[in-house]
Amino acid sequence: MPGPDGAAPGTPKGQSGGASSNALIVPKRIMVVDDEVQIGDVLRSYLVRDGFDVAMQTNVRDAIAQLESDAPDLMILDVTLPDGSGFDILKAGRARSVPAIMLTARGDEVDRIVGLELGADDYISKPFSPREVMARVRAVLRRTEDATPGAAAQPGHLHVDDLDIDQAAHEVRVAGKPANLTPSEFRILATLAQSPGRVFTRAQLLDRIGDDGSIFERTLDRHVNNLRKKIERDPATPSRILTVYGIGYKLSRDDG
Repeated sequence: MPGPDGAAPGTPKGQSGGASSNALIVPKRIMVVDDEVQIGDVLRSYLVRDGFDVAMQTNVRDAIAQLESDAPDLMILDVTLPDGSGFDILKAGRARSVPAIMLTARGDEVDRIVGLELGADDYISKPFSPREVMARVRAVLRRTEDATPGAAAQPGHLHVDDLDIDQAAHEVRVAGKPANLTPSEFRILATLAQSPGRVFTRAQLLDRIGDDGSIFERTLDRHVNNLRKKIERDPATPSRILTVYGIGYKLSRDDG
């Protein structure tokens, strides 16, 4: 059955079957790690249909081996695996700047919090809608490819006091020392640093970052807290990223 844009299911990967703005010129590779065959087959079917190359793994060992030999563009990781945890793969992927979406049991807040603390870009609760997963995949890839909206019009470096943000290299230094930020943390900081002193509402931050759903909105504060741990002298009393209660956040002009 043709899709909404008129593309037939057999359209070659990387080519558009119509005028869809979501068509991928170069297929992205997604690694799905889940030991439940039925779930893996459903995800692979939808991903392939949307034009992605898909690599399937069912355990931690093989997934990390693939990361080391040929890292994918994005990972979809189940938390519970036969030889360990999806969090082990997440940590290995973070060292290679590979974004990740975690699959967690419905209502398991602990898994979601741990995943976000370790740098997951998003999470999906089981049972899930395959269409929701596809929307999340596209959103994370879009945010990764376009770390800061309007980046072409922005200078390569942003300097705010002793913060040095290299947008091209996706690197941050605090007083000359590197800060290892997740992709989401980097986008938040770069957005705030483009207009020091300006208050960004949560909605504005989400719009600038490029997210299109409520999951990231519910976790925005946690991402900011994690960011503070990495760039503040005292995260308990932040002096760089300030909360403007009832509105949002701003980056202080002067680090006191």
